[in-house]
Amino acid sequence: MSPVEFPEDPEPSERFPAGLLYVPVRSGPSGCTTRFFRTPLGGRTAVGFTSAAKLTATLGTDQACIGLSEPALRALAAPLGVTALTVDPQFSAPATDRTAAKVRERENSWSRWHPQRVGALRVTGAAAVVACLNLLVG
Repeated sequence: MSPVEFPEDPEPSERFPAGLLYVPVRSGPSGCTTRFFRTPLGGRTAVGFTSAAKLTATLGTDQACIGLSEPALRALAAPLGVTALTVDPQFSAPATDRTAAKVRERENSWSRWHPQRVGALRVTGAAAVVACLNLLVG
């Protein structure tokens, strides 16, 4: 019986240039700043799209972008500790609605409590303190 030969598993593919990437940016006081995103596990990643249409489909029509090569994007991200690069992500989480968060905060604020309820809590708390003191003093 002859030994069966198995071909070796191929090595993981090496990084290769993705070509021109459309990189999301935001305006800042000193010009455009590259936007970095979070992975589902919370790590930071640079993001690039292979076409403007893919960027628009994922991030919306209002998203500004610049064209960068993959090595240039990595060079911009490296000093900030961002080593991951995501090309053509399929989806992104919607932007947070800050007005809704402020409304929820106001509705749950301590100042919105009914005065009689707050007074009842104060009286109940004071009664409990007096009862404890009576037990200690005897």
